[in-house]
Amino acid sequence: MNALPTPFRPRPSPGRRPLLVVGAAVVAVVLIVGSIVLLNKRPLERIGYFADWNVANRGFTVERLRQSGAPEHLTRLMWAFGDIDPEGLCHIPEGDHDQPWELYQRRYDADESVNGEADEYEQELAGSLNQLRQLRALYPDLGASLSLGGWNWSVHFSTAARTEESREAFVSSCLDLWLRGNLPVRGDEPQGGDGAASGVFDGIDLDWEWPGGQGNASNVEHPDDPAGFTLLLAEFRRQMDELSAETGQEYILSASLPGGASQSQTYEAEIFDHVDFATVQGYDFSGPWSESTAHHSNLHVPEYDDEANSVDQAVRRYLDLGADPDRLVMGIPAFGRGWQGVPADEDGRDQTAEGPADDDYDGPTRPFDELEEMEGRRFLDEEAGSYWIYDGDEWWTYDNPDVIALKGEYVREEGLAGMMVWNLDMDADGDLVRVMDESLEGSAPTR
Repeated sequence: MNALPTPFRPRPSPGRRPLLVVGAAVVAVVLIVGSIVLLNKRPLERIGYFADWNVANRGFTVERLRQSGAPEHLTRLMWAFGDIDPEGLCHIPEGDHDQPWELYQRRYDADESVNGEADEYEQELAGSLNQLRQLRALYPDLGASLSLGGWNWSVHFSTAARTEESREAFVSSCLDLWLRGNLPVRGDEPQGGDGAASGVFDGIDLDWEWPGGQGNASNVEHPDDPAGFTLLLAEFRRQMDELSAETGQEYILSASLPGGASQSQTYEAEIFDHVDFATVQGYDFSGPWSESTAHHSNLHVPEYDDEANSVDQAVRRYLDLGADPDRLVMGIPAFGRGWQGVPADEDGRDQTAEGPADDDYDGPTRPFDELEEMEGRRFLDEEAGSYWIYDGDEWWTYDNPDVIALKGEYVREEGLAGMMVWNLDMDADGDLVRVMDESLEGSAPTR
């Protein structure tokens, strides 16, 4: 979206079609005002992931997202996640999560609906996808991508990427389901059918965690997975371009990349020939697997720990691989990592802990809005771009508005494509998204 793929192929941001420059008169106007007009120069991305399982688990509906005010500060919503079946095809799984019901069959009452109107029983699209369609009608410049995989649903990516035939079939199934909106009809419910969800999504995001191993222990793996990932992206690009020629609609292709050094070493430089942008996970550098307290999303390596990872290092690994800066989106967390039983110290950094903090949001994590309300001693390391709170024997690290401001400045100075936040229900009032938006405009954070 910000980036121009190689070879040169302009890709305007959704809702912001490129200006058409016609004739010498326009050129003359440009010369008169003494300006240099860069066509296809796009605004920095402001991307937020929406975890669809938390509609049921936490009541964070699309309408609740609208109420937070976050959509007006975003350029794209990433919908997490789409699944891949054992045959290597896109599908909507049934079972405990019952994704079909929540996605396109649940009828919303007027007070919980984005447009304030109750769903009708017979309408062909209901559920969260209908709510997302309504949200995008309110915010026509807001793009929406379906993100495939994630930590738990990357199991069969390798199967899908294995051969030319499997890649063609997989991509075709994903475009039919998520871009053409051909939803399965289930039981006696009237929802679904060809084109029922057409236009809800205008992009596909590949979040394969991770080709080359080091992902979920359940993942199917193969030595050719890194090369298969590149070929899979190429096949997505080819079929999405064909679909674009058919419909006249632009479709955005992106990929989610790890921030860890060992995971990122398996990728091929050619992946950047096919994507409009790639997000880099600038978090989870430490966690419950770490015996000592450590920052999990610091911008730079702290001076007291020269072996630590950092967002800057993660970004530079992909730049060294061959990515253009304006093809990379920095990922930031809307959550913190915590430890307990941390010895009394000046600030609790780099201290051996008894273990991770108690389960809060999802394991030893706590959402941004709750961390901002915690009591305790607070610390900011401007050089490292890190922040933490030490409360009793608990130590928490997260990105507060000061850190987001530093990261926004980094994005602008390094010419990156923008920022992405995981995930939106951890920022239930939209405060972090607003700060992210302000940081990319160069504004100071406001509290």
